[in-house]
Amino acid sequence: MVGLKPPEVPPPASVKFISAGMAGCIADLCTFPLDTAKVRLQIQGEVRIPRTVSSVEYRGVLGTLSTMVRTEGARSLYSGLAAGLQRQMSFASIRIGLYDSVKQLYTPKGAENTGTATRLLAGCTTGALSVACAQPTDVVKVRFQASGAQWDSARRYSGTVDAYRTIAREEGVRGLWRGTLHNIARNAIINCGELVTYDLLKDALLRAQLMTDNVPCHFVAAFGAGFCATVVASPVDVVKTRYMNASPGQYRSALSCLLALLMQDGPAGLYKGFVPSFLRLGSWNVVMFVSYEQLQRLMVLARPA
Repeated sequence: MVGLKPPEVPPPASVKFISAGMAGCIADLCTFPLDTAKVRLQIQGEVRIPRTVSSVEYRGVLGTLSTMVRTEGARSLYSGLAAGLQRQMSFASIRIGLYDSVKQLYTPKGAENTGTATRLLAGCTTGALSVACAQPTDVVKVRFQASGAQWDSARRYSGTVDAYRTIAREEGVRGLWRGTLHNIARNAIINCGELVTYDLLKDALLRAQLMTDNVPCHFVAAFGAGFCATVVASPVDVVKTRYMNASPGQYRSALSCLLALLMQDGPAGLYKGFVPSFLRLGSWNVVMFVSYEQLQRLMVLARPA
């Protein structure tokens, strides 16, 4: 048997909350360069104020990674990692760790099974709540990841703490929550694409007795969840990345950012960076869900009887 044995009693909410945050950090550590490549590809070709032509051009996932290493050094692949880990400790803990609790809250009393609509509602709820809490960390992470591709090439922030302070000072507290409403929509979609798909696939595999509740089952369900989430969330993700990284006054709103993108690149622009997005989300989901399930079981075993 692969992995730890499933607990007979479901883990408490506190165990799921902590396990989700830790699993999110593990997944970020493993896949952060792919996320950075995705951000660089999404902002490439963006019209900036003042108008300039970038001297660095990224082509594909491997091309982007190799160009970054050649022009900025290997450390650039993990630029913004501190903010990324801060984000996961709050973001993943809420949207993933509280999902089962919220799902049970929405499930009618006496119901034998949880319906798809209830799962979707739970995914939207935890996704929106997590963004409201973790948005500043997401803004700072994106700024650092995009920094090497900036038109003025100057280092925008000396560190993570300086980034929070500078954004709050120059753009106001609202700057730290830039794109919150758009990000809520994005993460509600991603949360449903990831968690609900994972939940349904895992249930289907177990009910059909194709797999047992262990690592191979978690791997297959997580891979499917990553692909589904990438397809439905890529358009919102591209707009979110550009809007968060924009200079003050560049876009009036997320909608104006979307319209500018469509006028410049057409509908295909909504799927810029799709391959690194899928590689990142697919691998992130596999690492995260496998780690999440095993950490839950490990923590249950470690709890005093």
